[in-house]
Amino acid sequence: MDNRTTIDYFYTAFANGDAERMAGCYHENAEFTDPAFGTLKGENVKNMWRMLLSRNADIKISHDNVHANDNSGSANWQAEYTFTPTGRKVINKISSQFLFQDGKIIKQTDSFDIWKWSRQAFGWKGFLLGWTSFMKKKIQMQANKSLRAFKKLN
Repeated sequence: MDNRTTIDYFYTAFANGDAERMAGCYHENAEFTDPAFGTLKGENVKNMWRMLLSRNADIKISHDNVHANDNSGSANWQAEYTFTPTGRKVINKISSQFLFQDGKIIKQTDSFDIWKWSRQAFGWKGFLLGWTSFMKKKIQMQANKSLRAFKKLN
């Protein structure tokens, strides 16, 4: 499968709630980075998607603007879901950059406005503190704590 097809396959699997198909798109030495989790490597990348899909039954995923060549690619995607800890509705617009190796995603970097996300997820607390490095670190610590707990259960 070419890299553009891999990106489409990945997001279609995401939209269908199929974490295992998503995981199959990653190289065993994959690295993922975003504002919420920081940097994850290897099996933790796959487990992140498994965890997120297991917790968000109402998630809606769409993607567009997919581009790819032999080594890299990009896409825009949107996630609409209820943030479980607060019960608040979130609409997050994300830009993804990909690097490929051996026909699989070796590196994915997702970018989004953490302040906008935190305002939706946490309400007034996110509005007041979501732009700070303190809040970003706290979000990453909690996200990674949740991932470790998920890993222990599965």
